[in-house]
Amino acid sequence: MNAPTALPSATPVPPYKHTPLFPLGPDTTPYKKITSEGVRVEKVLGRDMLVVSREALRALSEAAFGDINHYLRPGHLKQLRSILDDKEASDNDKFVAFDFLKNANIAAGGVLPMCQDTGTAIIMGKKGARVLTDGDDEAALSEGARDAYLRRNLRYSQVAPLSMYEEKNTANNMPAQCEIYAEGDDAYKFMFMAKGGGSANKSFLFQATPSVLTRDRMLAFLKEKVLTLGTAACPPYHLAIVIGGTSAELCMKTVKLASARYLDALPTQGSADGNAFRDLEMEQEILKMTQSLGVGAQFGGKYFCHDVRVIRLPRHGASLPIGLGVSCSADRQVLGKITKDGVYLEELEHNPAQYLPAVEQSLGGEVVKIDLNRPMRDILATLSKHPIKTRLSLTGTMIVARDSAHAKLRERLEKGEPLPDYFKNHPIYYAGPAKTPDGYASGAFGPTTAGRMDSFVDQFQAAGGSMVMVAKGNRAVAVREACKKHGGFYLGSIGGAAANLAEHCIKKVEVVEYPELGMEAIWRIEVVDFPAFIIIDDKGNDFFKELNLG
Repeated sequence: MNAPTALPSATPVPPYKHTPLFPLGPDTTPYKKITSEGVRVEKVLGRDMLVVSREALRALSEAAFGDINHYLRPGHLKQLRSILDDKEASDNDKFVAFDFLKNANIAAGGVLPMCQDTGTAIIMGKKGARVLTDGDDEAALSEGARDAYLRRNLRYSQVAPLSMYEEKNTANNMPAQCEIYAEGDDAYKFMFMAKGGGSANKSFLFQATPSVLTRDRMLAFLKEKVLTLGTAACPPYHLAIVIGGTSAELCMKTVKLASARYLDALPTQGSADGNAFRDLEMEQEILKMTQSLGVGAQFGGKYFCHDVRVIRLPRHGASLPIGLGVSCSADRQVLGKITKDGVYLEELEHNPAQYLPAVEQSLGGEVVKIDLNRPMRDILATLSKHPIKTRLSLTGTMIVARDSAHAKLRERLEKGEPLPDYFKNHPIYYAGPAKTPDGYASGAFGPTTAGRMDSFVDQFQAAGGSMVMVAKGNRAVAVREACKKHGGFYLGSIGGAAANLAEHCIKKVEVVEYPELGMEAIWRIEVVDFPAFIIIDDKGNDFFKELNLG
């Protein structure tokens, strides 16, 4: 038998001094009052307790998800306007920024959301020790999010797995991601976020080694990884980089919070206690690096990023997680709080028109008009006359199809059936619309990420379809090779300006096939002066290859 040893508790230890991992400074957020109802103070065991009703939670959540799909923070809008005023910005930077400002102005009308991908509903709550609820907080907050999606012209993007390979749209954008923490005293504080699939897909975790922890090695590592972000998530980005973390999941959680500027009030230097901090010097260094890449706001230039946040975290000595993520041009998050005085939501900008220039500038260079109602061979011949980077104005018929519809059409080919004529005779627009408001031809209807359809292109072009594709972001080498082989084109449209496209460019929308797919059905749309650029041509040229993104 082992001899008994002294209990560890017998060994004296110094008093415990707790240091929060994220010691944030004071909250300087401007708030507006939503309601005073559903909030009261009661004495419990001699202490004042804040009692919050279920309805107060539900109402706050509904208001939050309504606001963030239509309004932006003033700081984000100021950054867009600064692009227009920057003499170093490219014409394409300015063209994209101006389109975003017009889009924000339309979305602020409260009818069309700023982006067709109205996001996954994400809620983080921090419940004070003296806050009482009925204990069903997650359900109440989720119900409020659901109500916003049901009552407004927002898209249902969530699909439920019925089996490993079968899925069905939940038709209410549920479930929400809801996380509630115990923190603070007499207030219930929240962050609400609508996270679109395009920007969520640009979240990366790299399990590096401590050997990277020198300035030159770290900057070289980050430059390589930042380039992998590409343009599919609608830059200019709010870029977040997190170095370290007590776990991989904490690293990535911090990335998401930093991209929302939730951690801006962290200290700017570390300590032996292991607190998180912002490295302001590295933030500026990486911002300058992104400006030098030439990627710009989607089509070349200076403004790949609006700003950069770099957070340093403690880590296990044998681990170095490094996380990257972005908030895109649909910069959708809002803070909320419930106190004894009522229910409050962060005040977003309801008058974005003030950031528009007085007179519309001529941006983006010469425009080539393309008649999409001509035969496909004529459309291809016209496009073949122009180099990559050419700005286009498209008018006529396009067919809308994305992931699920492409899978359905591939099944036809694999059964020996031909592609339908509509897929051969018209350009294919990768998109999925939000709900159409009463009196409108279309709901918010911007392009989705092209890269998800890359694997279909060679097969479809060989069968006579997808000869002209319209979407956002850079594409794989296989698409460039397919276009050169089959004589096709990929046209890039402006990601993040869905309300503007619906308001001014899309004049008619009708379902062609697969209505059971919901927003992923195949649609026929009629467009007027729809903006796009030639990105990949029939000669194998690829604009993004020049920027090391192809």
